[in-house]
Amino acid sequence: MSDNLPANGEPAPDDGRSDGAPTDGAPLPEQMNSLDISTTLILALAGILILIALFQGRETALAGFRASWSTAVDLVPLLLGVFIIVGFADQLLPKELIAEWLGGESGLRGILIASVIGILTPGGPFVSYPLVATLYRAGAGIGPLVAFVTAWALGSISRLPLEIGIVGVRLTAIRLASSIIFPPFAGFIASAITRFIKV
Repeated sequence: MSDNLPANGEPAPDDGRSDGAPTDGAPLPEQMNSLDISTTLILALAGILILIALFQGRETALAGFRASWSTAVDLVPLLLGVFIIVGFADQLLPKELIAEWLGGESGLRGILIASVIGILTPGGPFVSYPLVATLYRAGAGIGPLVAFVTAWALGSISRLPLEIGIVGVRLTAIRLASSIIFPPFAGFIASAITRFIKV
């Protein structure tokens, strides 16, 4: 048994994690593999679209490149801000506090807190998903993170003015009331899954 103890003979402190997430800020090998696969697939799809456009004609390809450049120029400021937020948040977030309140052992409390954060998070996927990755590296559990993403997707308050303006208050209120239970429910399911499958 002593072979499993550190050099000082004392057991390593428990960080409240039980779902296999990293605690030192470094991405897991599985994360790196999934990122590499996603990047490869996206670049392959982009190459296929370019070839199709070239086959249809030079003007079609040039129009596609111009549209791509315009989109890139519009998104660069947003992406730069997101990268800065993610980088600094990764260094500044207190990992012990995140593990305590949003860790794999935080239970109902962590799932409800994450659900509220998801509802309050503004912006689109360029904001929410980097934030999820940052919280994961900082010590948040799978269950609370699934609750966060579900709450953001279903009830982010930043989209409410647009939704109310288009479909009206009544339909928006009914949609929110009927979907408010899903973020905690999804978080509980994810937590149960991670007890049987290491993610």
